[in-house]
Amino acid sequence: MAIGRPIPPLCLSADERETLERWMRRPTTSQALAMRSRIIVHCAGGKTNTVVASTMGMGKQTVGKWRARFIRTSARRPA
Repeated sequence: MAIGRPIPPLCLSADERETLERWMRRPTTSQALAMRSRIIVHCAGGKTNTVVASTMGMGKQTVGKWRARFIRTSARRPA
């Protein structure tokens, strides 16, 4: 049984995944944008914030913040 608050699922469309992966690879992308892209791609793989944070060497709060922001902005986008 899981402990803690449930995390909302993060699903990426093919276009979103392609854009995020391009930002991760592109040498002219800022490090901050590349890091956020990596967070979202890892979260979309079904990993928890704790697993993503430990894999990437950052805090759980950082991962949770970017997951929540991505979900919030993708909910506002037209389908």
